[in-house]
Amino acid sequence: MAPSPKVHDAAERLALVLAGHGLQRMTARVLAALLFSEQPSVTMAELADDLQASAGSISGALKTLTAVGLAERVPAPSSRRDHFRLRPDAWAMLYTGQNQTIAAFMDAADAGIAVTGRTSLARQRLVEMRDFYAFLMAEIPAVLERWHARRDT
Repeated sequence: MAPSPKVHDAAERLALVLAGHGLQRMTARVLAALLFSEQPSVTMAELADDLQASAGSISGALKTLTAVGLAERVPAPSSRRDHFRLRPDAWAMLYTGQNQTIAAFMDAADAGIAVTGRTSLARQRLVEMRDFYAFLMAEIPAVLERWHARRDT
């Protein structure tokens, strides 16, 4: 069922804000649709219909959102289609070790470090990049623990 015009407008405004801060436009629209959905899960076809977008653009957006931990594929036993939802605790999940983007950044930095000279400027930058993300990944569990304690009170 399509959202009310007010809800649709609010979702589109959120998508514009997200796109204005670096998220691809369709990824932002799909994220907003998942946030505003009153259904426990939605199919790609439902998203394409609601957003008046192609299946390919929806698929690419969902791939991005699942890679960073915001969306997930969920079982729907009575359906032969894939179902997706905003992941429970999505915002905290965005900053955990399950975030494939952060892991990819760290792996790429390590690969660059392995091929640069010990005193090269590039190596110094790559070491800083890797060390920053390693620091974040080490600090995140304590931050999430505090978040969960706060959220649960």
